[in-house]
Amino acid sequence: MIHYSISYTNPLTHFVDITIAIPGNNQEELYLQLPAWRPGRYELQHFAQKLKAVTAVANGQSISIEKVTKDRWLVQAGGAETLEIKYSFFARQMDAGGSWLDEEQLYLNPINCLMAVEGREQEPCQLKLHLPEEWQIACGLPETEKHTLEAANFDTLVDSPFIASNSLEGITFEVNSIPFHVWIQGDCQPDRKKLKQDFIGFTKEQLEVFGDFPVEEYHYLNEILPYRYYHGVEHSNSTVITLGPGELLMQPSLYKEFIGVSSHELFHTWNIKKIRPKEMMPYNLAQENYFKTGYVAEGITTYYGDYMLARSGFFSAEAYLEELNTTLQRYFADYSRNNLSVADSSFDLWLDGYKPGIPDRKVSIYIKGALTALLLDLQLRKVTSNKASLDVVMRELWERYGKKGIGYTEQDYAQLIDEVAGQPFQTYFDNFINGTAPIEQPLDEALRYVGCTLKEQLNLLQHEGKYGFKVSSSDASIKVTAIAPDSPASEVLSIDDELVALNGRKLENNLQQLLALEPEEVELVLFRDKKLRVVRLEQNNSMYYSKYTIQKRADATEAEKHNFKLWLKQEF
Repeated sequence: MIHYSISYTNPLTHFVDITIAIPGNNQEELYLQLPAWRPGRYELQHFAQKLKAVTAVANGQSISIEKVTKDRWLVQAGGAETLEIKYSFFARQMDAGGSWLDEEQLYLNPINCLMAVEGREQEPCQLKLHLPEEWQIACGLPETEKHTLEAANFDTLVDSPFIASNSLEGITFEVNSIPFHVWIQGDCQPDRKKLKQDFIGFTKEQLEVFGDFPVEEYHYLNEILPYRYYHGVEHSNSTVITLGPGELLMQPSLYKEFIGVSSHELFHTWNIKKIRPKEMMPYNLAQENYFKTGYVAEGITTYYGDYMLARSGFFSAEAYLEELNTTLQRYFADYSRNNLSVADSSFDLWLDGYKPGIPDRKVSIYIKGALTALLLDLQLRKVTSNKASLDVVMRELWERYGKKGIGYTEQDYAQLIDEVAGQPFQTYFDNFINGTAPIEQPLDEALRYVGCTLKEQLNLLQHEGKYGFKVSSSDASIKVTAIAPDSPASEVLSIDDELVALNGRKLENNLQQLLALEPEEVELVLFRDKKLRVVRLEQNNSMYYSKYTIQKRADATEAEKHNFKLWLKQEF
C-alpha cells in the first residue's frame, strides 16, 4: 500500500504539505509521475507549476530526486526498502477542478497534487489527513478511520475529491435503494425539502434510461460561493460543483442552474466515467488522450442534463424549449459552425477547446453536441415510429461497453445507431458529426415530428442583424468583439476597434438607437491601434447573427402532439 499524508501549518499561505511513504521498494531507480491533466477537462493542466521543494529521504538520509520532464521525477532509491517523498502544493484555485485551503476548509482534488509511483499504480492507497479533530470529510472514498481514506488504486484515489471542514451540511436521499449525498459547503440556506424532491425527480429519470447505477453510492460536493460562479466536474461516484452567489441559491435563476449542472454531472456517472471512448481505456494521465467522440461524452450529456429535467417535470415544456432556445442562440452566435466539425473540435480540445481562440475556428462540443443529440433523438423516434430513441442507444452503450469496461470507437457508436434505427444513418454522421453542413433544415424537419418548428428571426440589434458585428460596451468604450464573415462590417471593421461616433453623434450606449433610425449612410469614427479612422458601413440586404427559436406549431396534428408527449412526458 502507498501511503499519502496531507497536512498544513498556516492555512492563510494556502500551502498543503504532502508526504508519500513508499514501502516495499526494491528498485535502484524509481520514477514518480504527477498527472498532466484531469478527466473532465481534456487539456494539459501543468499541475507541477504549483509544487515546491520536492525532496526524497531513505533511511533517514536525503537522496537524489531529479526532475526529468515537466511533471516526472527520478529518485535514486539505491534499493532502500522504504522511501519518503515530500513537497508542498499551493491550493488556491476555487473551481470544480481545483483545490483550496483556508482557515475554514480544505477542498482538494488529489489529481492536482498527488504523484503516482510508476509501476505501482494498481496498489491500494491510503490518504491520511491531518485536520482539526472536529472537521468532517465529504468524499466518495470510504473513511476507514478518523480522517483516513482508502482507495483501491491510484486512479481511484485521484478521482476522489473531498471537502473537509467544520461547516459541512449534508442531505441524504435514496432512489432504488441507492444512497445519494448532497454536501454543501458555504453560506446559503437551501430548501432541503424542495432540493431533495427535485434531485429525486431527475435521478429516477436517469435510472430509467440506463436500468441500473454504476456505483454503490454517490456524493455531490457543492462549494457554494459568495460571488457569481458556475462550474461542475464529474467523477466516478461523485461530482464537485462550484456555484454562487450563495444568497441567491434558491432564487429561480440560480436554482435552475444548480439543478441543471447536478443533472448533467450525474449523467456523466454512466456517460464518460463508464461508457468511455476506447482511447481512454485506461486513462493515460501523463499525456494527451486524443479522441473524436466528445459529441457523445459531452454533447449527449449536455442534452440529457436538461432533457431529464423536462421528463421529471422540473421544467415545464415551455421552460424546456426556452433552454433549447438558449442553446440555439449560443450555437448561432458565431460562424465557427461552418469551419470545423464537432468531431474535429473534440480532437482539438487538447489544443484550444476551453478558450475562445481565434474567430470562427471551432464549435463547442457541448453546444453542437447537444443539438446533434436532439436531432438524433427525434430522427430515431421518427424512423422507428417511437419504438426507439436515444434512450435505447445510451442503454446499449451501457450494457455493451460501460458495464463490461470496454471502450467504444467512433465506428462502434455509428454502427449502434444504424442498428437501433434499422437503417443507415451515414448521412447524419457525414453532415453533422464529421462535416459542417447546416443543421437548420434537418432540425426543423425533426421537430415537426413532435409538433414544433425551428423559426428564424431577424436579430433586432441593428449592428448585428444588418451589419454583422458584435460589440461590448462599458462606460469607457464600445469595442468590436466579433465580425460575421462576408458582412458589411467585415469590409471596414476589425476586432477591438473602439467606436467613437456614428454620423457625427458621440456613441455612449446609443448605438442601437442611432442605427434604428435607419440612416441612409453610416459613418463611423473609431480608434484602431490608437489611430483615429473614419469608415462607412453599407447594407447588403443579408441577415447576420439570426435568432433561432423552437416553437410549437399551431397546426400540429394529434399524432404529432402524441409524439411530443412520448418525447417529454408532458402534454403538448
